[in-house]
Amino acid sequence: MSTNLSQQFLLDPDVVFLNHGSFGACPRPVFEDYQRWQQKLERQPVAFLGGGLPALLRTPREVLAKEMGTSPDNLAQVINATTGLNVVIRSLDLHEGDEILTTDHEYSALDKTWAFVARKSGAKIVVVKVPLPLTSAQAFHDTLVAGMTARTKVVFLSHITSPTALLFPIESVIVEARKRGILSVIDGAHTPGHIPLNLDELGADFYSGNCHKWMMAPKGSGFVHARPEWQAMLDPLVISHGWTADNKQPGVRGPFGNSAFVDEIEMQGTRDPSAWLAVPAAIAFRREHDWWKISADCHRLAQDTAARLREITALPALSSPEFSAPQMVAMPIPPCDPIAVHDQLLSKYGIEIPVFEWQGHFIARLSCQGYNTAAQMDVLIGALCDLLGLQQPQKQRIRG
Repeated sequence: MSTNLSQQFLLDPDVVFLNHGSFGACPRPVFEDYQRWQQKLERQPVAFLGGGLPALLRTPREVLAKEMGTSPDNLAQVINATTGLNVVIRSLDLHEGDEILTTDHEYSALDKTWAFVARKSGAKIVVVKVPLPLTSAQAFHDTLVAGMTARTKVVFLSHITSPTALLFPIESVIVEARKRGILSVIDGAHTPGHIPLNLDELGADFYSGNCHKWMMAPKGSGFVHARPEWQAMLDPLVISHGWTADNKQPGVRGPFGNSAFVDEIEMQGTRDPSAWLAVPAAIAFRREHDWWKISADCHRLAQDTAARLREITALPALSSPEFSAPQMVAMPIPPCDPIAVHDQLLSKYGIEIPVFEWQGHFIARLSCQGYNTAAQMDVLIGALCDLLGLQQPQKQRIRG
């Protein structure tokens, strides 16, 4: 990876930052655009928020919709994927005995969202165990389909999982769900900017993603996407200026000229929309620096590092490479006190990386972004060997 790319970011140079996956990192030019919007807001708050905001919000929605392969009317701005998924999940008409089918790899905040909704509705959460290591799209498909019953109303899946950094092959499951009249709700928190995404082709009924992670927009920029036939089903989490009494009629426009779905979710009183307004700058930055090529380089760096650690630990991978998130990999490590290992990696070696236990697996989850280097991976491998009492092969120590 080019060391020049590290100069494009605001990260602390004394920290080896290997945790882009948690909250992202914003490049300098994108952050400057974000601050430009904030300054514009503060210079004339009334004009900015009171009159011109709907038109301002439209531009990033149009730019992002083109990037995501959908119509701007199908995509609304939210502060993060969890918020967007809450819009969807809390709008579903679920009843006692209905089933929500999901996996054992989902993000804990959304597990809690489903538990909240199930407690109020009487619906049942059905969790299927994805076979590990994940090496077959057909095995994944068969596992999910085996969990579908006549009571299944919703299938909820991560596109890229948070704890295990797996790229789930969700496409055929979405198709099967539609055949059975089951709604598909997809957690795409890690997906935009991580893999190419065409929402219309994917065909999920609902999809929510973050722009602040792998797309590298400022924190507080996300979206929720809904197929046109389901938009009238959704209720905003906050009833405010964007609400319209006719919102349950198909094709109704909102009070600000967008689809009612967009206006109801986006126009909710005083807030700072600067992060969302900077999304076009993030997309432009990626194009300027040919970020898909950088992503491919990061994929090779992540997989090479995981293979090196696997050679040392002799622990099996959680998936074959094609089912690992391109720039993120969950690396199994020997049993340990994960909090202590995380803290020592940061305090002793200056390495920021998540270390945790998940279902009996001890994991160091590595994220590789354009500011990371092979030399930093050497530091990580050496530090893990020191802390975990592992013997690093001589050929790795002299790798350079």
